[in-house]
Amino acid sequence: MGTYAISGCATGIGAAIRKRVEADGHRVIGIDLRDVEVVADLSTREGRQFAIEETLAACEGRLEGAILCAGVGGHIGNNALVASINYFGVADLLDGFFPALQKGEKASALVICSNSAQLMPDSVKTPLVQAMLAGDEEAARKIADEDCEGQAVYMLSKNAVGVSVRRRATEWGAAGVRINAVAPGPIDTPLLQGGLDTPGIGQAIRDFKVPVGRWGEPEEIAELVAFMIGRHGGFVHGSIWYIDGGADAMTRSDAF
Repeated sequence: MGTYAISGCATGIGAAIRKRVEADGHRVIGIDLRDVEVVADLSTREGRQFAIEETLAACEGRLEGAILCAGVGGHIGNNALVASINYFGVADLLDGFFPALQKGEKASALVICSNSAQLMPDSVKTPLVQAMLAGDEEAARKIADEDCEGQAVYMLSKNAVGVSVRRRATEWGAAGVRINAVAPGPIDTPLLQGGLDTPGIGQAIRDFKVPVGRWGEPEEIAELVAFMIGRHGGFVHGSIWYIDGGADAMTRSDAF
């Protein structure tokens, strides 16, 4: 059994993943704003560095896994905050935990992406995604505040997350650490409820029809994650798995 760092595990998908990982006998070091082992604000560089240092101290510099679930929706009305948490709160922790993962046995990292990550044309070429991938948080926050409307900042931040996972695949694979992402659709969580409660955005969510006829449950995401980080998923690397009731297939049937 190993030690896993899981961010964003106080509620929602992260909480379900934590429960599933612990059910397999692993130790979890949770990172969130409350009710976890490491209380840290991932929206700031200082908070992310604190989270990394405290987690590495708690695991004595060795991790079998890192599962990064922390994220916020565009409905919160603070685009700069969305950019910082959704992208830099993932990328900085990935890099900070990489040395510890290299010391783990058959270690892997997994991040939560979104099935909306590819919905905007040429997302990776946009100024926001380019600033994120360049590691320029100041520019990313400025672009997010000035140029993004509606849910754009959420979708673009998740696109950057997916690209960052795939770009790490070669280096991480050579180091013996697998890295993947899952891309959920609408899942019954507090984040989804926040969107539902927001005028305009809420109605758009209700009008979107998922092919299987329902929204997903956090536990369904957790089961896929358990497979991907476990021994049966040992050849899964550098991939982004959609788990969205067929929504991506419906909207982008010829793009895969």
